Order: sequence, then structure tokens, then C-alpha cells
Amino acid sequence: MHVLCTAGHVDHGKSTLVRALTGMEPDRFAEEKRRGMTIDLGFAWTDLPGAGTVAFVDVPGHEKFVGTMLAGAGPVPAAMFVVAADEGWMPQSGEHADALAAAGLEHGLLVITRSDLLDPDLALADAREELAARGLGGWPSVAVSATTGAGLDTLRAALTDLVAALPEPEPDAPTRLWVDRAFTVRGAGTVITGTLPTGRIGPGTELELDGEGGRFPVTVRGVQELNEPVENASAVARVALNLRGLPRDDVARGDALLTPGAWPVARELDVRLHGIGRPAEMPDGPTGLTLHAGSAAVPVRVRPLGTTDDGEVIVRLRPDRPLPLRIGDRAVLRDPGARRVVAGATVLDPDPPPLRRRRGAAKARAQELAGATGVPDADAELTRRGVARAADLVRIGVPRADVDDLATRVPGAAGWLLTAGRAAEAVAALDRAVAGQDPLDPGVPLAAARRAADLPDAALVPAVLTAAGSSLVIRDGRVRSAADAPPPDELLRAAAAVRADLEAAPFTAPNADRLAELGLGAKELAVLERAGELLRVAPDVVLAPDAEDRAVEVLRGLGPTFTPADVRTALGTSRRVVVPLLELLAKRGRTVRTPDGDHRLR
Repeated sequence: MHVLCTAGHVDHGKSTLVRALTGMEPDRFAEEKRRGMTIDLGFAWTDLPGAGTVAFVDVPGHEKFVGTMLAGAGPVPAAMFVVAADEGWMPQSGEHADALAAAGLEHGLLVITRSDLLDPDLALADAREELAARGLGGWPSVAVSATTGAGLDTLRAALTDLVAALPEPEPDAPTRLWVDRAFTVRGAGTVITGTLPTGRIGPGTELELDGEGGRFPVTVRGVQELNEPVENASAVARVALNLRGLPRDDVARGDALLTPGAWPVARELDVRLHGIGRPAEMPDGPTGLTLHAGSAAVPVRVRPLGTTDDGEVIVRLRPDRPLPLRIGDRAVLRDPGARRVVAGATVLDPDPPPLRRRRGAAKARAQELAGATGVPDADAELTRRGVARAADLVRIGVPRADVDDLATRVPGAAGWLLTAGRAAEAVAALDRAVAGQDPLDPGVPLAAARRAADLPDAALVPAVLTAAGSSLVIRDGRVRSAADAPPPDELLRAAAAVRADLEAAPFTAPNADRLAELGLGAKELAVLERAGELLRVAPDVVLAPDAEDRAVEVLRGLGPTFTPADVRTALGTSRRVVVPLLELLAKRGRTVRTPDGDHRLR
């Protein structure tokens, strides 16, 4: 299936033309039929030889309903632009053409209607000139009369050529279906309609509904294409979805149904503005504009970032609610008060970094984005960010295959990727942090190291050390120098004194008073333990470094099993030493507990 929209001034025969092509009535409301004017979106379809099914989204032409027109035109790839021969180019012809140009619609067909009432050549020449002034001059044209049928066969052939040139659909891509209608069907519940540009949807499909209330999961109960139930709708298609358990008031035009987890939550957007037939201009103020994306129309605040050396206008947009937009998406900025289209916008970054609070930060950001084309580039996106989750790069629009290839070339861990330059910056920060530590407490705990290096995940700390070839190592949960300085001489002398005390009775650990006399507190004992000068079996119980092996040799002579009391007697020591010593031996796998609670050597 192919989906097109109509566009053009009110009462220029858009609906009449669709009716002549399809034999269907696109207007849904009695008021529309009575007034002869479309006030909401209409739908009709037909089969064209060589093209298959072509569906039309018929949009209103009145100036009061330009927002509705944009909701219908936003999600479709091509337009049938209608100008009446007897009236020629009119004000809403201009605004509709501005909107299509701003939205970046590359494919279209100019149709001059009512050619039976007046020679179409003058209207055709004017329309071609007006479209060309907006960058749409390459569209083919046809003159028809829906009343007499003249030119309809030529129009059908032109439509066949038009849809043949449209991009190939992507049925395996993530789904983003913009809701253009939502209503209730008795006995079925809430039904929404929209154009499915990518992906597949069938009964039972789990999706996310993105709207005013945030995102929440929904399940598709049933699917229809062109009023007929189907087991699977595949892009491109006009679909109606029955959503299970969703109240009608919870969904509206402008919401979107998404593949779960596949689309960003864009609270801010850095975009490039496109002028309509002329260079873009910086918007006058921060408020008063509406962003039209898909079928959504959302007020936005505009923050100018700057104009690049090539004259590109870069701004940051903050919509009133987050939108599921990716790199390369096109949108329209419109001033509803002045009833004019201000500019088109190409999304360059749907997840921009906060601007630093320093002079020139906005201008620097604009220059950083100067080379961005709107085509996602894995290397460029990672370079701008320095560090990013692989899944986030995919979510903002970078093809997964490109991200997977990037992951084979850059450092990373736990799903994160970072540039070599960012790894070097992190290591430099870690070097400074380690150098500033107390010699008696060397190294930086991993959590503190992550903060010092400004990394989003502690799992990246070993990755950056490896990537940058650092001399730092991770030992005992701390980032430290590979060649830690030996303990100070006074600590070495204290350790020697402890070992001397233990020569006569190896398992009679010095008491707290003796340790205090030697100046050995918790920090000093930790330093000596790391240096291998003493064995600490408990925070305040220290023995000679070889005490573990000597204890095992003694235990070998106790028989197949032994109790703590047996060990206390054999080692000539106290329970204060025996209990933590047995725990240490068990932890290191040298002893095990028996079913009756005794101990034995492994």
C-alpha cells in the first residue's frame, strides 16, 4: 500500500478529486457534506494498475484548520497538491505549500482541477512558479476535471509513477505510528487510526503509547486495513487499531504508538532551521511557536544557539511535552497567531547536553553541530558525546549495525562506549586523584574514582585504564598506582616489633594496648597488610605473615575433624584469635565445616 495526502486551498476540489479517483466519500461528518468543505481528516483508497492500493489522507484547506492539515500530511511521504483552474493560486495554497516545503516533502504531484471551467494553463504556470520558489519545482503536473472525467486516466498514470519513486518501506524497523484519529466503537472500545510508515503490527502486539500523560504500555486487540481485519499490518499502511483496556480519554491526535524502548524521550532538541525558498532566519522570540511533528502540534520554547559560518541557523527547542523524535526527523515550526509557517526543522540531536554556564557556550554548540547533516553517523555522535550507551545511540537513530561496528573499534564496558580522547581525559583525572591520596591510605575507591573521572558507570573505570595504557591498576576495590610506595620506615619497624613478639608464641596476637604503644591503628595495619608485613585475621588481630600456613600444619595433626576448642589448645592461644582464624581459613578454602558443626581440612 502507498499513502498520499491532499493539499491546497479550501474548496479547490480536493475531496471531489479523491471521490472521482476512488469512488468513496472522504468527508466523514454531516457538516462537511452540508457545507461542501472538509473540516477534519478524511480517508479513501483505490487500486491503481501497476501501483497496487493507494490511500489518500484528505486534509482541510481552510485557514482555520492548517493544524489539522499538518496532522494529516506529517506522517505521509508524498502529496497531491490541488489548485483550481478557475481560481488559481490562493492564500491557503501558499501556506499549504510552505508547510510541505518546511516538512521536507520531496515527492509530490501538482493537479490543476476544474479544467472544464477555465483553461488550466495560467493556473498551472502560476502554481509551478510558486512551488519552485519554495523548492518544490520538480513536481510533475496534471490538469483534470473531476466533473467530466477529463485527465483522470493521465492522473492515475502520474500517481503510479509517483508512488513508484517513493522510498522502500522498512517493515523490520521500529514502529512509530502517529495517531490522527481516536474514537470509541460500541462493543470494541477505543480505536485509533494512523499511517504506519515502518514496522509491523498485529493482534497481541505490545506497544508504548506516548502522549500527554507520558509513556505506558498498551496491547493491540485487533487490526484493520481499509476497513478489513488483518492478522498483520506491514508498512506502509493505513491502519485502525483496537487497543485493549485503553480509555478513549487517554489517547488523542498527536500521540504516538511506539516499539517499546526503541524511541528517545526528547525533552529538548537541537535542530537546524530551513527557510522556505530562502535562508532561514532566527525566530523573533522564545515563545509563541508551535512544533508540528507527525500528527502532533506542541508549543515550544526556542533558544537560539547561533548561526554557523555557513549561514545555518541552529536552535534548541523545548516542547511542552517530550516527543519521540530521532536524528534526521523533519518538523514544521509555525506561528499560529500570525497563521504562517516560520521554518522547517531537521533534528540534529534529540538528547543534547546541558549548555555550560559560560559566555559563548551556545555559539560553541552551534559550531559543534555545523557539520551535522541529519543523517545519523555513529562515529560523529560518539565523538560529540565522548561517552554514551550503545543502546542510546540506536534509540536516537544510529543504525544498530553501525553501533555494533563502532563497539569493535572503541573502548567500553557494560554497554557503554567512549572515545579514546575521553578515556585519556578520565585517566588524567584518575592520576590526579590517586596522587592526592594519603600515603597511608593509597588509592581511590571505585565509586570515588568514577566521580573523579566524570564517568557514568564504575564499570568504565577498568575500561579507560586499559584503553589509555595507564600505569594505574585496580586492586582491593581501589584504583592505585601499580608501584605503590613501600610503608614508611617507622611502620616497618613497628611490624618488625610485632613479629618479634610473636616468635615465642606465634598465635598470641598482641593486644590493643601493645598495638597502640607501637602506633599501629586501623589505617597503619591496613598499610602493613597490603605490603605483606603482617597478617590481619580481624580488624584488631594481627599475626606474622606465615601464620596461616603454620596453623594448617598444626591442624594436620589433630585428626580428621576438630573443634574450635581443639584448635585453641593446639595453637596455644585464645578464642579471640581462633574464631577469626578459622573463618579466614574457611574463606580461603583451606577448611570446611562438617555436618555436625566441626571443622576439617579440605
